[in-house]
Amino acid sequence: MRFNSRLATDIAVLLRDAAQAEIKPRFRRLASGAVRTKTSITDLVTDADEAAERRITAELTERFPGCVVIGEEATATDPAVLDRLAGADLAFVVDPVDGTANFAAGVPLFGCMAAAVVKGEVVASWIYDPMGDDTAIALRGEGAWIEAPDGHRTDLHVAPPVPVEQMIAGISWTYIAEPWKSRLTARMPKLAGGVHFRCAAHEYRLIASGGAHAVLYSRLMPWDHLPGWLLHREAGGYSARFDGSPYRPEHTDGGLLAAPDEASWHALHAALLAD
Repeated sequence: MRFNSRLATDIAVLLRDAAQAEIKPRFRRLASGAVRTKTSITDLVTDADEAAERRITAELTERFPGCVVIGEEATATDPAVLDRLAGADLAFVVDPVDGTANFAAGVPLFGCMAAAVVKGEVVASWIYDPMGDDTAIALRGEGAWIEAPDGHRTDLHVAPPVPVEQMIAGISWTYIAEPWKSRLTARMPKLAGGVHFRCAAHEYRLIASGGAHAVLYSRLMPWDHLPGWLLHREAGGYSARFDGSPYRPEHTDGGLLAAPDEASWHALHAALLAD
C-alpha cells in the first residue's frame, strides 16, 4: 500500500480528533484512580491512554480492513500482540499518549504518535502535539513537515552538523544498565548541553526541526521510536543502533543514536559510547 500526502493528512486528522476527544479534556482533570502503574514508577497508564488507543484502533481498522494495530496499551495487556508486526501486510503502531508521566503530572509536554509499517518497512509516521495542535508528518522518500489543522505546512530539516562540543542532545539513560549508565552520564559534559523531556514525541520533533542535534535511547519499543525515527530520517538525519547496524521495526533493544549526518553519528558514538 502507498501512502500519499492526502492520506497522511487524513490520518493526522484521525489522531487529532481522538486526542481532542479523549486526551485533552482529561488533561489536569484526571479522576481519582485514573493513573495507574504498569511495570514501574516510571511506566504509567491513564484513562486517557486507554480511551484514545481504543478510538484510534477502531477507526484505523474500519478505514483499513485487515490491518494490524499494535498499540502500547493493548500490548501491555497482551505482549503477543507485538508478534504480529513482522508479518503484517499493513500494520500501525500507536502510542496514544507518549509522555504519560508528564500528562499525569499536568506538564503540557506529551504527544500522540503513530507509524505505518508495510511488510516490515516504515512508510509513514505522525506525531501530533495536542497542546500546540499540529502534527509532524513523514512519508518515506518524500520528506517531513509540520501540518496545522488549516493545512499550512512547514518543512522539517535537521540542524547543520557541528563538533560534538557544540551539540545539544537528548540523552535517555533511564533504562541503560550499569556499568554503561554511569559511563554514559559521566561523558555527557562533552556536549554543549542536553535535554530530557520524558517524551520521545517532542524530542524527535525537536531534532527533526533543527532545535537540537541528537538523541540517544536504549529501549526501543516500536510505538516509541518508529514514528520519530522516520520523521528524523526524512528531515535529513542519520541514525543507527549502538553497534552501527540499521534500526528495524522488530528491534526492541540495541539502542538508537540519531544525529544530523553519518559523520556526526560516528563522532557522537566515539564521545559517548566507545569502550
